[in-house]
Amino acid sequence: MSIPKGAEDGQSLRLKGQGSPGRAGPGDALIELVIRPHAVYRREGDILVMDLPVSVPDAILGGKVQAPTPDGAVTLTVPKGANSGQALRLKGKGLSDSAGKRGDLIARLVLTLPETLDEDLTAFAETWRARRPYTPRRR
Repeated sequence: MSIPKGAEDGQSLRLKGQGSPGRAGPGDALIELVIRPHAVYRREGDILVMDLPVSVPDAILGGKVQAPTPDGAVTLTVPKGANSGQALRLKGKGLSDSAGKRGDLIARLVLTLPETLDEDLTAFAETWRARRPYTPRRR
């Protein structure tokens, strides 16, 4: 038995004639699919989505980053001035439907600070906050 492309969590598959025997012969077996979460990708409807960590310099200045896809890593261009949560579409890198057509993969940018903040970055942030305050919350 093979699981069809595009199968979803909670979907039932019927195995005709492979169940317990009854008066009229063997019945059908029903299998309910349980799909475990993936470490990188998640399904949102028919779209495959992932969070892509991006450094602050790459977000501010733009740059090229490696992005994992189900078929292997690709180089993705982060636009200058990118924000956390911004979505970039990787055409044809997502899920296959029952006809074998590939959907898209959405990479949501997640700005990520270095694990250890150095003195220069901290001093820059303090100066920036004092000279150019802004509120990132939308009204």
